[in-house]
Formats: sequence, C-alpha cells, structure tokens
Amino acid sequence: MTVVRLLRVPLPVDCSPEAALRALGGDAWPFALTGRWAGGGAIVGSEPLHVAEPGEDPFALLDALPDVAPADGAGKDAAGAADAVGGGWFGWLGYGLGARVERLPPPPPRPAALPPFQLAYYDHVLHLDAAGRWWFEALATSDRRPHLDARLARLRDLLSRPALVSHSDTNPGQPPEFRVAGGGAGAHVAAVAECRERIAAGEIFQANVCLRLESAWEGDVAELFARASARLRPAYGAAFPAPWGGIASLSPELFLRRRGRAVETAPIKGTIARADGADAARDSDAARASLNASVKDHAEHVMIVDLMRNDLGRVGVYGSIEAAPTPEAQAHPGVWHLVSRVQGTLRPDVGDGDLLRATFPPGSVTGAPKVQAMHVIAALEGTGREVYTGAIGYASPLAGLELNVAIRTFEARDGRLWLGAGGGIVADSDPARELEECLVKARPLVAAIGGAIETTPLGVLRTASSTTAPALDRRRARPDPAAGVFETLLVRDGVALHAAEHVARLAHSAERLYGLPLPDDLAERVTAASEGAGGVRLRVVAVPSRGRLDVTLALAPNPRRQLPVVLAPFTLSGGLGAHKWLDRQLLDTLAQQAGGATPLLLDGDGSVLEAAWANVFAIEEERLLTPPADGRILPGVTRALLLDAAEEAGLTAVEQPLRLDDLAAADAVLLSSSAALVVPARLAREPGADERAAGERGADEPGTDERAARLTRRLLRAVEARSAPVSGARTD
Repeated sequence: MTVVRLLRVPLPVDCSPEAALRALGGDAWPFALTGRWAGGGAIVGSEPLHVAEPGEDPFALLDALPDVAPADGAGKDAAGAADAVGGGWFGWLGYGLGARVERLPPPPPRPAALPPFQLAYYDHVLHLDAAGRWWFEALATSDRRPHLDARLARLRDLLSRPALVSHSDTNPGQPPEFRVAGGGAGAHVAAVAECRERIAAGEIFQANVCLRLESAWEGDVAELFARASARLRPAYGAAFPAPWGGIASLSPELFLRRRGRAVETAPIKGTIARADGADAARDSDAARASLNASVKDHAEHVMIVDLMRNDLGRVGVYGSIEAAPTPEAQAHPGVWHLVSRVQGTLRPDVGDGDLLRATFPPGSVTGAPKVQAMHVIAALEGTGREVYTGAIGYASPLAGLELNVAIRTFEARDGRLWLGAGGGIVADSDPARELEECLVKARPLVAAIGGAIETTPLGVLRTASSTTAPALDRRRARPDPAAGVFETLLVRDGVALHAAEHVARLAHSAERLYGLPLPDDLAERVTAASEGAGGVRLRVVAVPSRGRLDVTLALAPNPRRQLPVVLAPFTLSGGLGAHKWLDRQLLDTLAQQAGGATPLLLDGDGSVLEAAWANVFAIEEERLLTPPADGRILPGVTRALLLDAAEEAGLTAVEQPLRLDDLAAADAVLLSSSAALVVPARLAREPGADERAAGERGADEPGTDERAARLTRRLLRAVEARSAPVSGARTD
C-alpha cells in the first residue's frame, strides 16, 4: 500500500465554493461538494490521478486508499489536522449498481443512459473548513511533490482572480420547462395505484415510486449548480460536470458517514409542503404539526428506519446499531421532512466496500422489503433511474466515507435535463396526493434554476383501470439489455432494403447501451448476405461479449400473417424503449397469453405505445396519427417512411398520444415494420362486436371502410416506391 503524507497549506482567498468550481472549469473532471461535508464547508477539486473505468468494481475502489504517515515533528495524529480531507475517491454511484449486489430484474427504458458510476482518485483538493478558511490539501508522495507545488501555485493564482470567481462566462441555458416524462402524470398515478394493489396482496409493505421530470436544455452544469446552490443551500450539495453533461445534486439527505469504526445514516421519509408568503411562519408551523401528527408519514418512516438498522446490522458490531426513538421534523427548501439518525459501530474486518454492498441502494429510496421493493420499482416506473437514488460523495484515508442520497439531483445529457422525484407508497397512499408530493419536492429546485413545471390537467390522470388492458404478470421481467440487440431487414431481389438506416440504428444502440462500435465491415457483410436472396428477412444480431460486440447475420423466411392483425392490449409502464431487444421472452409470453393475437403495449396511463413487432398508426379522416417517438417506442425505419409518405397519400401526418378509444374509433388501424411494411390491424373484440358497431353506425351512414382502404393502398404504394430495391445500391 502506498504511503502518503498530508500537505496542508492555508489559502488567503475569499470566494464561494461555487466560484471555486467555476475557476476550475477548464481543468479535467472538476467537482464541488458543499454544505455539511467533512464537518461543514466545501471540498472542490479537479485533475485527478486516475479516472475509474466502467469495468472496475466501484465498491472495491473505495477501499483502494493509501496509508497516511504521521505528520513530521508536530506530535499530531496521522491526519496532521483533525478536519483534513487531503484527497481520495470522489464521485457518484448510480442506482443501477444495486444489480451488482442483488439479483434484480432489468430496468425500465433509459431515455439518456449515464455511466453506471463516476469515480476518480484525487491526490489534492481545495477544502473550505467550517470556520470559512480555504486550504490546499494533498496526499503527497516524494515523486508527486513537484507537481503538487505547481498545482498549489496555479490554484492560488486562479482563486485570486476576481474576474474568474465573481461571475460566470458560461451559459446556464434557457429557463427549462419541465414535464413528466414517460407516460406523464397519469402513468405515475397508475403506478401508485398498482403499488397499493401489490401491498394489499402482501407482496411488499412499502415502495418508493418515482417519476422523472424532463426538459430540453443546453447549458453548463457547474453554472446550474451555482445558481441553485446559492438559493437553496443544500445540506449535501454536489456538482460533477462531465464531458457528456454531468450532475448537480441539492440533496438534503445523508446516506452514510463513517469515521473510524463509527457509522451513521440519517434516512428521510415523510414530507409536507412548507408555506411561504405573508403568513409563512404561522402556516409553516401548522404544516410541521400536521407532519408530526401524520400516521401515514410515520408509518413510512418507521419501516425505513428499521430497514436501515437491518442493513447496518449486517456489517455492524452485534448490539451496536441504535436509532433515535422518534424522528425529528426538519425544515428543507419548500418542505418539512421527518429525519432519524441511525448509528452504530462497524466490525473490525469491514471496509467501505463491504459497507456499501450491505446497504446500497439507500433504503429510503427503495422500500421494504428492500429487494422485492426494487422488483416492484422496475415493474412500475416508466423510466430507469440513473444517478438518482444512488449516492454521491467521497472516500478519504483521512476523513473516512461520506455519501449523500442522490435525491433532488439534476442530470444532464444529450440536450436533456431531468430531475427525479418520488415518495414512499404505503397501503393508504392516495395516488393523486402522491403525485402532488413529487411536485412539492421538485418545485423549489426547478424554481431555483429559473424553470417551471408544466401544469397537468386533471383529465390526464385517468389510471390504467380505465382501459381494458391487464398489467403484466408480476413474475415477468422486462427484456435484458445484456442479451443484445438486433435489426430485421427485408431482402428483395438480392438487396437489403434501407440497410444504411438499420445499420445506423444498430450502431446507435450498441454505442449507447454498451459503449462499443459495430465492426467496420458490417455494411459489406449485409450486402454479401443479401446477394441472390429475395422475399426473406435478414436478421443482424449484436451481443456484447468481453469488451466487444459479436455480430452475426442470418436469413430467414418472411412470415405470412393473417390480416387484419388482431391486437390484444397489455400494460407495460414506460414500454420497451428505443432499442430492439434480442431478449423476446416477455413478448413471446404475452403472445401466448393473447391466444394468437399480437400484443399491443400500453403505458401505465393507458396511452398506446407499439405492437410487439410493429409501430402503430391510425387513420382518422384526413390525418395519419401515431404515438410520438419519445424514447418509449422503437423509432421504426418503416415508421419514418410512412410519415414521409403521408402527404403523397393525401393525409396529414401527426405524432400525438393515442388511447385504445382512439384506435377503436379510427377509420383504420395500421401496423408498420421492416418485414411487413404496412398491414391493416384491429383491436381484439368480444364476439358480435363488429355487428353491433355496424348497427350503431346505421345503414344510411356513409361507410368509412372503402375510403380508409383507398388511403391505406395509397400509403402502401408510396412506401413500396420508397422501398424498391436499387440495383447495385450501396449500404454505406
């Protein structure tokens, strides 16, 4: 183990932590922790010695710390200063890492997937202590000392430049307008209702069901954090800008703090809005009294405190884990929270990695029993969690381990900014009130960055019970991304149709899901595999394996389907997402349940997503309607052709949410896929439904069937024309 010495030099500068982070904006991997970290103050850093790779074990890394030699000649302990940090591992652990310590089902779709974790080892930091003094602290070795001296000189100079620290030249971006992602507010209300049913069935006692608020946004994460932190002063603030975007956390909650063998956690569970305005003090006191008297909130809280006691008990000295007898109502931005402290002593053989494996993810954002609650979360939530509800912080050989619960956390990537919000669902939870609790938690944060949350009309809060679609069998998991992805191409006259678009979509999935490229010669392989074939499908499969992609190609007959295709609806919160999964077990099972019909997937609020193998369209008078490609459905190649061909067929293409009622009332329902192109479909009906519908229409009413059939033929001809094989066509 490397031995280091603490180097600690006072810095006579006067700037905020947010300004210090701005000053380091040109360095590699800057970060800032503000609030109560390390006893109060802030820790700011950049230019790490090592950035962890995705294949490394993040829990093991937290134990990979140097030994610290006693300070020279001062008679002090190994820290050299009681409150020093010096350096260590800084970063975050995403919620998905829970699958590394427990057997969990695949997550819901991830609209903009982040790395599973971000950790970097810094051998020097800027530390603002509780008294307001800045220090340059380093874990120095003899060979690094010249570099550290140079860094000290540069940082002293940077922090002394008023032009750098008094304002920001970065662009915070336009004020974001947030909306509920996935199926919207209605899907969250439906998820809460389904969670209550699972509680009533004895599956769980409580689950923390969350939603995702999302906005288009192009801006700087460090500046966003500076604006929000200055207004909210979070207890455990954190900013980790990254080349792909980054995170800005305004968390009020301590997940773990370890100093020596002593460990503590402070779970939050139980929330009520704090009033503002002229009567804020009186109304706020009334709100706190209401929270203290709430049986429902205390029930949530007690379950999570017990869970955290049990988690710590797995690695603690027997009999040492204790919790306060009653929670404390604490004020946080916009809300009151119930907070308890659970404390104990770790066994001598337990490292930080062991502690995390026993407790991660935090119990306050999962539920009880913990593992089964995480199964429920995977089934009911419409989008996968990224950093949100994981943990952020540090592991230091001097300051120990300290992590927040990654709530109240903005995440940015690909021109998107999102914020998770949720609450503990128990047997007597009211779905509409649980939605409002999510928004209560989110509003102060959104307001702090100058944004707003889109108002949701009450009419969209219809739950899945308003549809005829059953929820999925609770034993059925979503598709496993690790199994791989694939594309299906129609081959005609020796040419794979639209090969370039299919290869591009597969490359996008491979990069986003696995961070791996397709083989450079794939386009040529597609051309070679198609030569001499016709009227068949070409399947291109990409499976991740030991750091690369195994790509195989195979021809198969194009199946003949009975027309019109009959659609049987099923509810799947969030849908299948924007990738074409090789794992088809769920869809095959649904097809069996449908008795030969094709499964039609609905989101939790009853909105139509897609069929098992096709995108869905409806013709309504002169319009061609289809659900938006918003990350919940596969952006089909033929779907794009159909939208492009609509005008030629005399229709106006419109992407908008659809429900089963819309399909039932449509002039025609169509499915599009690469293998089938465009085929008619209809919803499964009870016996005699067709005759009843004809009778309701009336004999003298002009029928729409002929007109819809004519429009469908026009669409098909237009798509066929765009899909005609071109002799010698290239696929690059």
